[in-house]
Parts: sequence; structure tokens; C-alpha cells
Amino acid sequence: MVTTATPAPEAPVPDSSNSFSRIFGVLFSPKATFASIAARPTWILPVLLGCIIGLSVSFTISKEVGWQTVVEKRIAQSASAQKRIEQLPADQRNNAIAQQAKFTPYFVYPLNVIAPFLGATILTLIFWGAFNGIYGTKLTFSTALGIVSYAWIPQLIYYILSIPILFLKDPATVDIDNILASNPGALLSDDAARWLVALLSSLDIFTIWTLILLAIGFSAADMRKLSFGKAFTVVLLLWLFGVACKVGVAFAFS
Repeated sequence: MVTTATPAPEAPVPDSSNSFSRIFGVLFSPKATFASIAARPTWILPVLLGCIIGLSVSFTISKEVGWQTVVEKRIAQSASAQKRIEQLPADQRNNAIAQQAKFTPYFVYPLNVIAPFLGATILTLIFWGAFNGIYGTKLTFSTALGIVSYAWIPQLIYYILSIPILFLKDPATVDIDNILASNPGALLSDDAARWLVALLSSLDIFTIWTLILLAIGFSAADMRKLSFGKAFTVVLLLWLFGVACKVGVAFAFS
């Protein structure tokens, strides 16, 4: 008797329809997850996590590093800031730094709440306009917002990993702009040109991961008009423009 082998049942596709499953889905099955996001966009959870994690990092910096140390490093990195401080009488310099440190939390903590929402909105407008304008996609704003918000998960991972580093490292050696040293900018000396630091710091592992997720997300949202290569080209060009602006500002104000 000839027997026919019964095919093994296919593994069930993980549900990626709710916001929590999408957080992990973006990391382990990004194409399917972004297709789900395109079909039913959500965005609020990753943005709220950005606020919470940002506040946690800032609170840890305040306790483990101290805002006065942060202000002193900022001044040391800027020739114009050093010049302004040096113009003050010697007995007023420490007081000026202490005043800046006192008011820094009043700026930083509200920024942690506003920046994720504002950043997601601005980036969405840029990518939404670029893909609809260049390739004629019919992406809705909510779809683009969902893709941008979830593609930012690697940045949340960066900041989560930063918290134990802040506890472990000597406060004097912490660079709050490059806590994990996940890019070549961490190899530069403290007196390196700021434009060069800005350039090399942009070549970050977590940033590259985010760019790849953005390309996967937008290509999954309109597979008929967007291949991964086309989507990545747009994402890369926009990122390069942003890096050029960042380097230019660093050069102008260093």
C-alpha cells in the first residue's frame, strides 16, 4: 500500500494586530508586522514608551552624573560657550554654571514629553510627503505615522541599555550624547572637532537599524510601487541630508 505523507501543519503566524505584539514583531518579523501596521495603523504605544524611557534616562543622568557636570561638559565642547564664560569675572563663572545646571531640568523633562510626539509628527510629514511625491504612493498620514513610530524601536532599546551604563560608569567619563559608544564618534578625543564628532556619531548601529526598519515598513505598506531598494534609497537620502545639516550646525557653532 502506498502511503501519502501528511504535510506538517504550518506554524501559526504570530498575531501582530495589537500594539504590544507589534513592539516585538518589529524586531523579529518586521515585514509581516509592518504589513499589519499598514492595514490597521497604531502609533501611540511606541511614542508613549519614548516619553517614559526618555524621562527615565534623564532622571538617571540627574542622579548619577549631575546636571552641573553635564553643563560643564557642554561648555567645554563649545568654543563660543567657553568664550562667554571666560568673559565673566572669575568669581561669577561658577555661579553662572550653577544657575544653568539649576534650570536645565526645567527644560529637559518637558522636552522628554514633547520631543517624541513632535519628532514622530515631523518625521512622518517628511517621509509621507517624500514617498507620496516621488513614487506616487497613496499612503495615509496615519499609516506613515505608524511606520515611523514603530521603526523607532531600536532607539528605545538604545536608551534602555543606557540606563545601566549610567549606573556603572564613572560620571566623569560619561558622554551623554554617546552613552553606549555604538558609533565611531566614541573613539574621538574630547578635543576633536565638533563637526567630525557629529559626522562619525551619525554612523550609529541603532540608527542604521532604524533606517532599515523604515525601508522595510514603507515597502511593506505599498509593495506594488515600493521595493525595499526604492524605499531604502529615499530613507538613505533623507538621512544623509539630515546628517549634512547636523554637521553644518556643529561646524557653525563650534
